[in-house]
Amino acid sequence: MAGKFIVLEGLDGAGITTQATLLRNYFLTKNKDVILTKEPTEGLMGGLIKSCLRNEWKTDPLTLQMLFAADRSHHLSTEIDPAIKNNKMVICDRYILSSLAFGSTYISLDILKQLNINFRKPNLTIVVDTHPNVCIERMKKARHHVEMFEEEQKLEQIRRNYISLKNYFSEIVFVDGNRSAEEVFNEIKKLVESKI
Repeated sequence: MAGKFIVLEGLDGAGITTQATLLRNYFLTKNKDVILTKEPTEGLMGGLIKSCLRNEWKTDPLTLQMLFAADRSHHLSTEIDPAIKNNKMVICDRYILSSLAFGSTYISLDILKQLNINFRKPNLTIVVDTHPNVCIERMKKARHHVEMFEEEQKLEQIRRNYISLKNYFSEIVFVDGNRSAEEVFNEIKKLVESKI
């Protein structure tokens, strides 16, 4: 089996980390060689990005997006590409569409597309489409701090951005994320089985 690259995308609080973990665990039960990874990464650049999103330091939007691109480039060369070359299934919690959907609330979509133009395209991108109200309620239950993009109006704009990008890659599928984690995962499992 050739290595495959599956990405889960969505708003903060949409449930993508839960779904990515469920998908990884499902592949493990099928004895597939699978890794679960995420962006921003746990590396140095990823740490800078996360601390900026938590408002621990400030920079301009373009610098932040260049950090995302640098983190992604390093992530691809050190983790994702080697795993795929070794015929592993790679599941990534956020990738290029996050940069485009979130970043374009501040800077030109054309600039963001150029920053990301040479990166590997996923075999399948699943957007867990969850209403901003639902996302905010889930985030309130899960944690105590609010990050840069986590206001309802911003989330509504980001959701519209995701929808406008539905044809950006050839294999982008939207699933309704307003349901229970189990119901969402059952749909994702069927999707992956039919497309990968």
